Amino acid sequence: MDYAASAQAIYDAVGTKSNIVSLIHCMTRLRFQLHDESIVDDAKVKQIPGVVGVNHQSGQYQIIIGNDVANYYDELAKMGDFTDDGSTAAAEAPQQKVNLFSRFASFISSCMSPLIPALIGGGMIKVILILLPLLGWLSTKGQTYAILNIFGDAPFYFLPIMLAYTAANYFKVTPMLAVTIAAIMIHPNFTAMVTAGKSVHFMGLPVTLANYSSSVIPILIMVWLMKYIEKGIDKICPTSIKSILKPLLVIFVSGTLALVIVGPLGTYAGDLLSAIILFVQARASWLAMPLMAAFMPLIVMTGMHWAFSPIFLAASLAHPDSLILPAMLAANIAQGAASLAVMFKAKNKNTKQIAGAASISALLAGVTEPALYGVTLKYKKPLYAAMISGAITGLFMGIVNLKSVAFAVPSVISIPQFIVKGQNANFIDALIVLIASFVITFVLTWIFGIDEEPEPALATAGATTTAVNEEVASGSQATTKIYSPMAGEVINLESVADDTFAQKMLGDGVAIIPQDGKIYAPFSGTVVTVFPTKHAIGLKSDSGVELLIHCGLDTVNLKGAPFTQHVQTDQHVKQGDLLMEADLAAIKQAGYDITTPLVVTNTKEFVAVESTDKTVVSKDDVALYVI
Repeated sequence: MDYAASAQAIYDAVGTKSNIVSLIHCMTRLRFQLHDESIVDDAKVKQIPGVVGVNHQSGQYQIIIGNDVANYYDELAKMGDFTDDGSTAAAEAPQQKVNLFSRFASFISSCMSPLIPALIGGGMIKVILILLPLLGWLSTKGQTYAILNIFGDAPFYFLPIMLAYTAANYFKVTPMLAVTIAAIMIHPNFTAMVTAGKSVHFMGLPVTLANYSSSVIPILIMVWLMKYIEKGIDKICPTSIKSILKPLLVIFVSGTLALVIVGPLGTYAGDLLSAIILFVQARASWLAMPLMAAFMPLIVMTGMHWAFSPIFLAASLAHPDSLILPAMLAANIAQGAASLAVMFKAKNKNTKQIAGAASISALLAGVTEPALYGVTLKYKKPLYAAMISGAITGLFMGIVNLKSVAFAVPSVISIPQFIVKGQNANFIDALIVLIASFVITFVLTWIFGIDEEPEPALATAGATTTAVNEEVASGSQATTKIYSPMAGEVINLESVADDTFAQKMLGDGVAIIPQDGKIYAPFSGTVVTVFPTKHAIGLKSDSGVELLIHCGLDTVNLKGAPFTQHVQTDQHVKQGDLLMEADLAAIKQAGYDITTPLVVTNTKEFVAVESTDKTVVSKDDVALYVI
């Protein structure tokens, strides 16, 4: 490999020294901080020999190389004259030249992506709660139904708390302080004050009575502000009492801002939007409906749809709603159709699974959060398709004056809410909207496509599982057992919250959520490398399997603090020897994910890499079979 030539190509592609703020590397990636990431052509970078893929994450432009990354860094260091910490003498970075909506959507997606499994789970329970009563298998008045309803509601009701945690990791805010502020916003006592509707003041300041459960934007804004609140308090707080005074001040200042200023902003914006839409509807209903249907995904994303609750809740009192619920019908079906199109069009298996589940949730239960945050907003083009479809079907609904006479979240199953006694045409119009929204969105999404990173074709010889199994059974293939380097829970590599591992750019494998911090040798072999920050170890088995153990995600930023090294490079180890110890509590406290990927970095040299069927393992259990 010509490292110098590839490094020069990388250097030129990222904009040379004038665009590089700093450069460091971890076990597998070059981590650039750039003045302007938008000038870099990802496709061009991926064509450079030695480059496995690219990733935009945590303010870094990451180029995934693999085990040879140090050689590329050495060549780049000669060109960029980087200091020991990776920085250059370049001037302070100017504001990133990135489309504002793209930046906002990327931020929302980064914070929401870890929540998608919970949202999908809650959405699917909602589907079950619709289906079982229809089949006569469950009474809506029983305690089982009530408890299942709690299961389904919990991920959505406590969405601000979960978002507080992910946003805190994004902004490097103390996670538990951010979670505390979210808890204040949905505390039962505060919710009771909102329900009572009486004027509330805090130290003479007016508190807007708003329900923040299931909201998104208020807590994200609040955590962003906490980044600066913590920095400010750090500067004024005496070191001797900082451990006591800082959390007190952060909670007090942030909680006050959340209830008095930041949280109400969403309420005021929702009230203004509601007034505008109702004004337009009163004078030109044919225009209000397409606007509402087109922008409903964005309204749901901000939590402003609750501002319209007096309108659609009136449907439960037999007063027809000709605005919100019809618009939600078009929007919900569009989200489901867009996700279904993504499922069929995507190449990545993980994307297919998420999109398929999100589609079912939106189409059958009307729960669109998994589709919105996990699929359409992430890829943008499906969102545009859904919004265009909403505008088209919304115009039709405005012309025919479609009405809902019952409050239910619009979906395929709840379509009877549009049956109006003596007005058969209304139900037929609803069916037309349902079908048209599905077809138009699906077709537009298919035409627009998605900007997806293709799943690497690793271990193509193992694509036919049956053939592999037959070979293993017959003993015609040698198999290397890779024992788990730690005790913990086994998860699929696709589930790791890092695209480099999830898309198997470095190779196939599994991940472990560790129970303790001891990391043992998974086989007999040689320690190829221990990264200087100790967060990752490269091993090579006596049979030739090259394995990367990456303790935690992005833990390179901890600079080795929570890790204790017990082996050296080139040392020969036996299965079960202690390699490293990690302080998991310290890693969590710093806001990092402790999930530990185990990656066979030379996957292409083998027929298949098969994971264990166990869900919990110890160091004496096999985690992977390399065939």
